[in-house]
Amino acid sequence: MSLPSLTKKINNASPGSTANQTIFGVLLAISLVHLFNDSMQSVIPAIFPILKETMSLSYTQIGWIAFAINFTASIMQPVVGLFSDKRPTPALLPIGMGFTFTGMLLLAYASSYSAVLLAVVFVGLGSATFHPEGSKVSHMAAGNRRGLAQSIFQVGGNAGQSLAPLLTSLIFVPYGQFGAIGFTGVAAAGIIVQIFIARWYGRTIRSESFAKKHRNVGKIRPELKNRIAFAMIILISLVFVRSWYSSSIASYYSFNLIEGFGLSVGDAQIYIFLFLAAGALGTFFGGTLADRFGKRNLIFVSMAGSAPLALILPYANLFWSGVLLAVIGFVLISSFSVTVVYAQMLIPGKIGTVSGLITGLAFGLGGLGALIVGNWIDKIGISHVMQLCSFLPLLGVITFLLPSDRKLSEWTEGASEA
Repeated sequence: MSLPSLTKKINNASPGSTANQTIFGVLLAISLVHLFNDSMQSVIPAIFPILKETMSLSYTQIGWIAFAINFTASIMQPVVGLFSDKRPTPALLPIGMGFTFTGMLLLAYASSYSAVLLAVVFVGLGSATFHPEGSKVSHMAAGNRRGLAQSIFQVGGNAGQSLAPLLTSLIFVPYGQFGAIGFTGVAAAGIIVQIFIARWYGRTIRSESFAKKHRNVGKIRPELKNRIAFAMIILISLVFVRSWYSSSIASYYSFNLIEGFGLSVGDAQIYIFLFLAAGALGTFFGGTLADRFGKRNLIFVSMAGSAPLALILPYANLFWSGVLLAVIGFVLISSFSVTVVYAQMLIPGKIGTVSGLITGLAFGLGGLGALIVGNWIDKIGISHVMQLCSFLPLLGVITFLLPSDRKLSEWTEGASEA
């Protein structure tokens, strides 16, 4: 679908239909921008081998770059979500992409380590602004198909992440760090699409059907607050484990392949692409399977199913490394959109805040994990650290501490009646 036809579909979308119909034009548009946003964010860890070589950086310094972009997104996402829940502001969508545009421009011309840190902070701010607002747009356009809508939205982001290693191989390997200048064009296209989405967003929040639906959202009953808080802590712990492991693969596994098998930077990135591309595919199917078999069950299977494969990965040969990375990516990341929807059901009526909290923590905790992993690699070597990280998915067993889907539905219905 071309960009003009997509923007036309957004303009023709009826705000009132969001109450019971799925607005696929809006979902495809916000998913496309998610692809733009996350592809630009993900080229940061993808170019770590290039930055390490050209600036003579240590693994710890690489970890600080990962921490800077992810921690910025982590802190600001729930803040943006909370502000938007209290005062919906459609203009935040193009403004956020403007931050990303600035970050990629600065990265192209960054001549020092501190300049790189500043550039990635701007990219992090753009991501922090986009994700809670993008998740809210997908929720508004979902109608009665929230799982599918969230999957469509998230698959765009995961697809963008998967493209980063290929973009690095095609752009940054031949052109170096200056290749980031090309992504300013991607950011500019994202700003244009965001303007059209923001107009639809504005029309929708002013519509009578949206106001009626918003008034009907209930509050959490006081006797449920402690149980919901405990469930949220467990969910956040699962996000932490998944993000830490995914970040260790996306940020450092290419170094392991280069060191262990003598691959070039470009060839090593292809294996990271397999992991992330399979994860994007898993995200799409994860939402659909969760609607059928249960959200908690899907979250458990994504963790438990990837755990034995993750334990084998550090000892696999080059061929099986590619196979295992693809399967692990598909299984592990399939629960990404499901955790967001699960959190939205735990705390109804706070879509922006909850989405910003969950996705923000995914970035922030992943960044914290990358910082710690980078420090470990400098001390004990990359192969030993990859072996340690392979145990992380085993912690997914705590999924069974979450309330079942049936219990969660009872809590949600109770909140609506309160």
